[in-house]
This record gives sequence, structure tokens and C-alpha cells, in this order.
Amino acid sequence: MADKIEFWFDPSCPWCWMTSRWIADEIVPNRDVEVTWHVLSLNYLNRGRDLDARYAKMMDDALLGAQVSVGVGEVYGQEALGNFYTEVGNRFHPGGRVNDKDAIIEALEALELDTNLVDRAEAGEFNEAMEAQLKGATDLVGTDVGVPTISVNGQAFFGPVVTPTPRGDDALRLFDGAVLMASVPGFYEIKRSRDKGPSFE
Repeated sequence: MADKIEFWFDPSCPWCWMTSRWIADEIVPNRDVEVTWHVLSLNYLNRGRDLDARYAKMMDDALLGAQVSVGVGEVYGQEALGNFYTEVGNRFHPGGRVNDKDAIIEALEALELDTNLVDRAEAGEFNEAMEAQLKGATDLVGTDVGVPTISVNGQAFFGPVVTPTPRGDDALRLFDGAVLMASVPGFYEIKRSRDKGPSFE
């Protein structure tokens, strides 16, 4: 039986991007899994919090990418949402254009999706659905987390946070370990300090 993975992302987050490539590029081709993509807007998650000015601007800038992602999923479905995340993430992260509106439009065009989704997103058309997707994640893991948030067979956790994206046997071992930990009732957290920044190797 396939392992069921739900993956919540915000397209602006480089750490989430690397974890998503672990799932999309390494796990999907090599393990029996079914992946469902969701959006967890960091902008929405951080509303009402006392943020420093730099991070608050990042959250403001991140909003459109999350809104458009939700719109893609609402209008075109799961496969399109996963493909859009790949297209926009490549432009945002390896491409060095995080939260760039033109990069969002280019990603839509590359997939032949309606670029009017940007206008609809800016008008707030997808905000209710974005609230619902955020709630879907926070109901499982609480609000003191972020992205990536992953559920494996109904057991959810924040992470893993990795750099660079694990490949080959490392990727498969990490997945098997994550599935094992998620299967243990009462498992909550495993963590160590990060001493490296994002690497898109």
C-alpha cells in the first residue's frame, strides 16, 4: 500500500524548496507514495506576531506566491499545483528571484496556465481557500512551526529541514527514517542547530 504524503509549502521558503525536491525528485520515483500538495502561507501564519521589519517585509512579499499557488490548485488541481511549485520554485530559489511577480507569471506561462490567476489572487479571490489550507496544517502540528510541514500516513510534523537536497541512498534513508518516526505515537520533535545556509546544489 502506498504511503500517503501531504506536503504543505510556501513557495518563498528556500528550506521548504529543498525538502520538496527531496520528495518530488528522489522519493516519488523510488518509493510507493502518493503526494498531495497544500499551501501553508507564512504570511498568514505570522499575522499578528511581533516581527522585525526585515522579516515582516519578507512576509508581505511572500503573499502573492502563496495566493497564486492556492489559485492554481483550486482551478487546475493537484498535478498542476505540484508542477507550478516546481516551475516557480526553480525561478525563486536556484534562479535567485524570490517573490518576484514576473517569475510567478513566467511559471504560469511555462505551464500554459491562465496568468489572470495573478490578478484574481491580488483581488483576494483565493484567500478563503488559503485560510482553509493553513488550518489543515495547524490542526495537525500547531502554530509554532512553519514549512515544510509534512504528514506521512496521517502523522504530521515540521520538517525535515535539510541542505542541500538529499540525493540517492541518503534521500531514501532519510525518508524511511521519517516514516518510521512518524509511525511512533507521541513522537514530536528532533532538532539540532543549523550551521549552514541554503544550498541549491
